[in-house]
Amino acid sequence: MGWISAQSIQTERIDLLETFRNAEGAVEKFKFFFATPNRYTQNSAYDWLDDVKVYLNSAEKINDSSEIVLYKLIQAQLYNDLGDYDKSIAIAKELPKNKDSLGQRPLEILLTILDENYGKLQMFNEQIETREEKKTFGYTQGVAFYDIYEKMGLYRRAMEKYIMTVGTTIADNDHFGKAKYHNKIGNYLRLDKSEPTAITEFNKANAFLELFINDLTKQKSENELFEIELLKAEIEGNIGKSHVGLKQYIEALPYLKSSLDVFEEFDNDRYQAQIVDNTLNFANAHLQLSNYRTAKRNLDKIDSVVTVQQQLRLNRLLANYYDRTENYRTASIYYKNNERIIDSLKAKEQSILNQQLVAIVGTSDLENSRKLINEQKAANEKFRSEMQQASERTNLVIISLIFTLLGFAGLVYAYLKSIKNQRLIAQQKHIIEDSLKEKDSLLKEIHHRVKNNLQMVSSLLSLQTKNTRSKAAIEALEEGKSRVKAMALIHQKLYQNEDLSVIEMQGYIESLINSVQSVYKKGGHNISITIDAEGTELDIDRAIPFGLILNELVSNSFKYAFPESDENGKIYIHLRKNGEQGYFEYTDNGVGLPDDTDERANSSMGIRLMNRLVNQLQSKLNVDKSGEGVRFWFNFN
Repeated sequence: MGWISAQSIQTERIDLLETFRNAEGAVEKFKFFFATPNRYTQNSAYDWLDDVKVYLNSAEKINDSSEIVLYKLIQAQLYNDLGDYDKSIAIAKELPKNKDSLGQRPLEILLTILDENYGKLQMFNEQIETREEKKTFGYTQGVAFYDIYEKMGLYRRAMEKYIMTVGTTIADNDHFGKAKYHNKIGNYLRLDKSEPTAITEFNKANAFLELFINDLTKQKSENELFEIELLKAEIEGNIGKSHVGLKQYIEALPYLKSSLDVFEEFDNDRYQAQIVDNTLNFANAHLQLSNYRTAKRNLDKIDSVVTVQQQLRLNRLLANYYDRTENYRTASIYYKNNERIIDSLKAKEQSILNQQLVAIVGTSDLENSRKLINEQKAANEKFRSEMQQASERTNLVIISLIFTLLGFAGLVYAYLKSIKNQRLIAQQKHIIEDSLKEKDSLLKEIHHRVKNNLQMVSSLLSLQTKNTRSKAAIEALEEGKSRVKAMALIHQKLYQNEDLSVIEMQGYIESLINSVQSVYKKGGHNISITIDAEGTELDIDRAIPFGLILNELVSNSFKYAFPESDENGKIYIHLRKNGEQGYFEYTDNGVGLPDDTDERANSSMGIRLMNRLVNQLQSKLNVDKSGEGVRFWFNFN
């Protein structure tokens, strides 16, 4: 049986539903339905569903299993199109999952329908399992996993999967492909709040794009030139958004402006999401720079948004603008609009949860009931066979009726008992989940409040700095503020994590270095910093001492290591923990420590603080100043 691929069908002159009705047999109807992408231009999905139900009933009456499968696949797709995802799943899961029973094309469609439904219901584990099944059956299209992790907000995991899936497929001489690849990697890092590393990836993407542009051996078509310009605009927009994330608003503006000029020139719905996103960041940068008129003019340019998150952000920026211009009444309107949107999102989330519950529990009930019915049928058949040999026809009918009634009663009893048990399990599960959520919320709230209190302390130190004239006192207050920020960042990472027991150190170290750079505005920005802590997680008892130690080391490098120029400055940070054993190393290639470091150790608060913190980790701080720069290291448990 051969299946045709999707093809473009002129819908203006053809009544598609009527064509579907006139198609001969289930196979032709199935082919036509899935080859018609715009089937609801004249008739709604409900109209199609009414017809399919009639065909399905006819197939069931004559017990034509092949036709039943085809019509049920169409029915499952229609319920998916109508947004009734749990019902679509229930129908799809009734069908067998093998090529012998279904055929190659119907099986591919079945797995695709399940994939789409699980994605819409945010049942990501089931979606991953379905794609694994696709892979097993040899279907390669749509079998990547990074988009699922991206929807879950697990951008690091999505990046890893993207590297595994796409990175190995790009040829060395495919400079355009490498530019797109590094742009995608950079965007994952930007979404994961690792903006400095993201900018590095975007610069790589730009470099590969320039190589492609300057390669005179390959003549570019008009379409390729078009795609080059768009990719260049996308990369520049991403760089601009990264600078906004780092609060480097002046640096962000030219990148965002250049990107917007290109996208707006093409005026295509394909780029609407990026236009809105870049405009929001462009307006935000002007707002933070107190360019209120320019910020408002750009916000007013946004006449439609693509996502709910963009609408929320637009409302927040407008409210912020009216707050800053002291129009508090109008600001309150936008704040209330966001409250209504958030309430609507919560209602939608509850609806999705209800459909998830029906998809899981409802399917389970259906399978259990079918199993009980099949078992009872087998028992009745066996009993009838035995009684036919031993009894007369009349007695056989009476006894069969009695046992059938008993079997039906047992089936009803088992079904009711199953429902009762499932309700009890669901109630207990709900109570446990609520309790865990409440505890997680309380822990996150505690860490959030601790972070806010530490930020309050940091603000008080900043105020004290402004009212202090002594240079030594100002430096001491700035150092204290930097240490407080390092501890506050720990608690911020904890309440942002799903796992409240550990902190992912790579992201924390990147954020800490950004924080230290904001304190020492005149130094440290040209230093090449390499962080090797990927995959290392520490609990809060170890993370706080590490944060304070690293804060001292980076601050000292920024202040003292490069007194003349930091153009060729390098800092290397290495952190690893395997089981119970851990190792930390910090080096820079600066001027090194002075000769009297050992004598000054007792009087230097920074060195004394680091020694005490290393002691807390039950270790000893080692210093090597024999080579270029300086090296600190220690082992820990």
